[in-house]
Amino acid sequence: MRFSKLFARTLREAPADAELVSHNLLMRAGYVRPLASGIFSQLTLGTRVVKKIERIMREEMDRIEGQELILPVVHPAEIWQETGRWYAIGPEMLRFRDRAERDMVFAMTHEEVVTDIARKEIASYRQLPQMVYQIQTKFRDEPRPRGGLIRVREFTMKDAYSLHATYDDLDAYYPRMSDAYVAIFKRAGLDAVRIEADSGMMGGTGSHEFVLIAESGENTIVRCEHNDYAANLETARCATQAVVMPAPQPMIEVATPHMQTIEDVAQFVGVSPAQTLKSMLYMVDEELVMIVLRGDRMVNDFKLPRVFGTDKFRPALPEEIRASGAVEGYASPLGLSGVTVYADESVLWGGNFVAGANKEGYHVTNANVGRDLKFERFYDLSNVQEGDRCPVCNGSLGFARGIEVGHIFKLGTKYTESMHAYFLDKDGVEKPIIMGCYGIGSGRLMAAAVEQHHDDKGIIWPMPIAPFQVHLVGLGLNDAAMREAAEAMYRDLQAGGFDVLFDDREEAQAGVKFNDADLVGIPIRLTLSPRSVKAGGAEVKLRKETTARVIPLADVQKELRALVDVLMAV
Repeated sequence: MRFSKLFARTLREAPADAELVSHNLLMRAGYVRPLASGIFSQLTLGTRVVKKIERIMREEMDRIEGQELILPVVHPAEIWQETGRWYAIGPEMLRFRDRAERDMVFAMTHEEVVTDIARKEIASYRQLPQMVYQIQTKFRDEPRPRGGLIRVREFTMKDAYSLHATYDDLDAYYPRMSDAYVAIFKRAGLDAVRIEADSGMMGGTGSHEFVLIAESGENTIVRCEHNDYAANLETARCATQAVVMPAPQPMIEVATPHMQTIEDVAQFVGVSPAQTLKSMLYMVDEELVMIVLRGDRMVNDFKLPRVFGTDKFRPALPEEIRASGAVEGYASPLGLSGVTVYADESVLWGGNFVAGANKEGYHVTNANVGRDLKFERFYDLSNVQEGDRCPVCNGSLGFARGIEVGHIFKLGTKYTESMHAYFLDKDGVEKPIIMGCYGIGSGRLMAAAVEQHHDDKGIIWPMPIAPFQVHLVGLGLNDAAMREAAEAMYRDLQAGGFDVLFDDREEAQAGVKFNDADLVGIPIRLTLSPRSVKAGGAEVKLRKETTARVIPLADVQKELRALVDVLMAV
């Protein structure tokens, strides 16, 4: 490929709306161009990167017996209505009507389509298990697209679906898919972490994300210092805190006028927020419930649906709180009846707590669980905090930022039961097919790779997904002899099997060419100049290094092959 013929140009300035490094660099280096909010065109360089990512995906899916399909991007509404997601998903689903006034959906995912095929094709346990996959366009009408390709509206995904006769079979296959994802990221030269995650709208019995650690990441990742545990903050848990329980003291009512926040009350009474309890009231399907947790902890809204049994809940209104007998700003379970109370595990990590008295302007001190506050059971309802103990090894938990690049789910029978995708087992009993679902966004993976591999000059592509292996920079090309030498080098490298981008621009100065080479980020730069030719060689420099060295012209291909082999293996 000749640089002068690229269907794009490099940009000297960062786009005004570029929030993330990847957005900035992919735009400036000519990999992508925006069409509309959250909708991008992939240009020549970007397409080459994505195709290499997708080739790795295909090879790893085929390795675990996947069969590639191409599924429609436009679906009839009926299949989404069968599963209930037509009604449960909000405006992020793009709905429209065709010319016959039939409701249609532009695919944001393909569980319903795969289930529809399965109920028509799978009749017997002898046909299971199966795994099918595709690489296909999807659309999710994100309210706030951001970060270039990190959060977009139109995107391409590799999504796979496994079909099983038993949960044991799904449980046995799930690690194979997880290992395949690890292999995909490793082969792409990326450092991804597998973490526990929330299933969200996908549902199911288990879920894991794969994230690339990057400061620009939109997700908070909780990691053990010993690498024994990692989870998204939404689902992370910690070990029980080791605390020295104080001797219970008599409970005393204390006036706390105009003090409704934990910080104000704790400072006034002379204790830390960790020695307080806070109570939060919610309406769950028109029923008032109370959550109680230690004052220094934060409620995790993603954990509440699992406890409430529904995602239909909201904070209670002041008049709803008053109607229950609780007092806003001074609420607690003390003296309260007719309200379901959920206690967080953190209330067990201490004693002699300060709590609301359910009386305007008053709290109590020395409230103790078991004596004054009686709970039937305890739940994991709060966010973990940095410094909490690992639930696996008791090491210290810390936070990092990460970009989600893959997500795998044990869907179970959520879709097959609602769509009646059943099979006959060996005893002739009809049972629902059990499903797993697995996805990676190829464009997002390209952007995440840039977030993980760049410097202040531009992109530094890992060799396996770089658009080209070698960036040949020709200098002094207005001289006929120099032009012929550079053209001969380009032909020889191509004949030798190298993937080469040749900067053949005559008018561009050396500084411009070198800056563009750094910006575009191809792993190996080979420079042929009058000075290097006079010295009998060419300059070779790795993109991630600062210095170049001259190698004899006769040794160029041997040296480049060795470099490519090393960089492919990293």
